[in-house]
Amino acid sequence: MKAIQFGAGNIGRGFIGAVLAGAGYELVFADVVEELLSQINYRKEYVVHVSDHNSYDVTVKGVRAVNSGSDEAVSEIVDADIITTAVGLRILKFVAPTVAKGIIARQEAGIGKPLNIIACENGLRATSQLKELVFAQLPPSTQAWAQQHVGFPDAAVDRIVPPVRCEVPLDVAVEEYFEWDVERSGFCGAVPEIKGMTPVDNLLAYVERKLFTLNTGHATAAYLGKLKGISTIGDCVADPAVLEVVKGAMQQSGEGLVRKFGFDREAHLAYIDKILRRFSNPYLRDECDRVGREPIRKLAPNDRLILPMMTAKSFGLPYDKLLLAIGAALRFDNPQDPQSVELLQAVKTEGLEATIVKYTGIAASDPLIKEIADAYAKVVLI
Repeated sequence: MKAIQFGAGNIGRGFIGAVLAGAGYELVFADVVEELLSQINYRKEYVVHVSDHNSYDVTVKGVRAVNSGSDEAVSEIVDADIITTAVGLRILKFVAPTVAKGIIARQEAGIGKPLNIIACENGLRATSQLKELVFAQLPPSTQAWAQQHVGFPDAAVDRIVPPVRCEVPLDVAVEEYFEWDVERSGFCGAVPEIKGMTPVDNLLAYVERKLFTLNTGHATAAYLGKLKGISTIGDCVADPAVLEVVKGAMQQSGEGLVRKFGFDREAHLAYIDKILRRFSNPYLRDECDRVGREPIRKLAPNDRLILPMMTAKSFGLPYDKLLLAIGAALRFDNPQDPQSVELLQAVKTEGLEATIVKYTGIAASDPLIKEIADAYAKVVLI
């Protein structure tokens, strides 16, 4: 069995790649960073340092790497069983051409065994987005062939993998907890048995539960903490004023999820408490600047701040803490992050309310615009 993991960064190595290797797959990384490719091909192994209340090391052996845009990557796809990605939603469009060429090569070679492609990204229906990008580059005959031989199951992934520097650059530090839920109906052929991957029937519920609980809380902590001059997520949730808003935002998001999907309320509250304990993991110093990066993407209509607020509002539920999170996101100031620079410049030149309309997709006539503007003013007092 062979797996190709697009993206050899910390998540690719420390989460998805490690799970696939542990399940017995021959693991091939595909990336564009030549130094990283060279290191993988020279060392052929790396260590995942689980840094949590239970700490231990897992060595991933026998790995190799190819340039993700090369003919070599296309050749690797010809006999692969599974392809995964951990590159970020914006980068999927650069992965798609290689995947499309690989599918064409499989058809030409008469490879009939199933290939399953899973985009392991923070976003709704990331694999479906990748499928659309791939199919746009396939001729009609190959599209028809791929419908029979290639699966594109959507997935929800959850593991905190901060950019901790290890003595060996290829090694990576992770928290112990992880969750990888994959849509059962999206697989082509039999669902592979991979320890650490859970096939599920109602994936959207799992995707939104994770995105609008962990990611909502993570972003809220980062944006509020940054405003208060706090540098790490752990220190954010140790601050009582920040913790009150973070937990409140997660609970308000959670009430919407309970109404929408019928989750057990007490079980979901316990899930929130578990996530807050993960945020306070003393072994992983996750920076607010990292977690808060790309605020424009995180203020999008279907992402971790706006959609939970709209969902709560649609059920007549409170959403004041989510408003504060949005207000803090609009103030995120990181000169090293192009989206932060763009967002702050828009507020300065176009005005706050126009900026809210521009990036959140909320209509200018909606009273929510004024509510968000009020939260923008209030959040500096926390």
